[in-house]
Amino acid sequence: MKFSRSDFPADFLFGAATAAYQIEGHKFGGAGSTHWDTFAAAPGNVVRGENGALACDHYHRWPEDLDLLKEAGFDAYRFSTSWARVLPEGRGTVNQQGLDYYDRLVDGMLERGLKPFQTLYHWEMPSALADLGGWANRDVASWFGDFTDIITARIGDRISAIGTINEPWCVAYLSHYLGHHAPGLRDIRATARAMHHVLLAHGEAMGRLRAAGMKNNGIVLNFTHAEPADDSAGSRAAADTFDAVFNRWFIEGVTGGTYPQAALDLFGPHMPAGWQDDMATISQPMDWLGVNYYTRALLTHSDAPGSGGVGTVEGDLPRTQMGWEIYPDGLYQTLTRMARDYVGDLPIHVTENGMARPDLVENGAVYDPERIDFASDHILATRRAIADGANVKGFFYWSLMDNYEWAFGYEKRFGLVHVDFDSLKRLPKASYTALKSALAR
Repeated sequence: MKFSRSDFPADFLFGAATAAYQIEGHKFGGAGSTHWDTFAAAPGNVVRGENGALACDHYHRWPEDLDLLKEAGFDAYRFSTSWARVLPEGRGTVNQQGLDYYDRLVDGMLERGLKPFQTLYHWEMPSALADLGGWANRDVASWFGDFTDIITARIGDRISAIGTINEPWCVAYLSHYLGHHAPGLRDIRATARAMHHVLLAHGEAMGRLRAAGMKNNGIVLNFTHAEPADDSAGSRAAADTFDAVFNRWFIEGVTGGTYPQAALDLFGPHMPAGWQDDMATISQPMDWLGVNYYTRALLTHSDAPGSGGVGTVEGDLPRTQMGWEIYPDGLYQTLTRMARDYVGDLPIHVTENGMARPDLVENGAVYDPERIDFASDHILATRRAIADGANVKGFFYWSLMDNYEWAFGYEKRFGLVHVDFDSLKRLPKASYTALKSALAR
């Protein structure tokens, strides 16, 4: 790594991130069915039809995994709490086994000196609520608020920070318009409603958290750095539309109580009646912003039906196993843009950044120099953003360990720790060791 801990402010937090459905093993502990279980069961949706039933069995192996975080010298752990584990039907009867599990997990973090950074929702909508329309149903905001109350009453007294929803663009657009994630729709009306209701649920949860006395609450948004592929008016317009739908809809909604016109040109006719009346709830003050960043997009005009005039052009940079260009400057640009245009001096955390790579165990080890460079270069981009005035307070690598990568099943490996999905053996990679050395005090 080309940095050390001493290059950052004394209170800067280094951590790693995971998500409940991706690691826990959803078949354990009385958890209810999620729309990912049903999405994966339909042919063609997920590589090899794989699901999160076993995943990494973090449900039983969490002490070993928390030890890995501690041994690497991390300060904090970003984890998520599964709605369907706590409320198997999404509402009604609480699963005490689920609450007990998260109780043990949070205590385990504190025993190892790790600050718990909780995400309330990381994509596992209970199937019973998906049957009622899920994110397309306005009632989802109150359902989510009730879940927030229940889990916060149990573990909120020991949590360092709470993020309401992870990556609303994926929850709404990727899942309801492109159909790549559960529930797998390609429906612009459902998309417009989901894009609004996911932020309304965030606002509802923020109100519930404030009422419960929680004082460090935010949201986690994913950003792709949007650039015109050339200087043509068509490419500039395509980049503006992409940026409006992918980036600005969510950050402008939660910070300014508005949606960008370029996105409303697409979704406005399909929005729920009276949506403007919800914007005050959506845009109430936050305590921090989470930024997830992986890549950039080069945009050009497209005449394809349903494209909104937006097409993409392949760049010439090296790519990850996901096919995403490696562009650390995009993280710098995103962080400085957030500080300059949207949140001012509000604390920002890089809540996800990482790369997938086809890692192999050779002679009992995993050598992943590309991941070492990727992590180092993006952490240096974060340091540059801090030097230029962005109040970035933490960096969480995605992910602690290889896990269930949603529609890609177990094929794409993002982890600092290799997981053998047959034996479930954990094996720290070279990147884990390099990061551990950089973080040594």
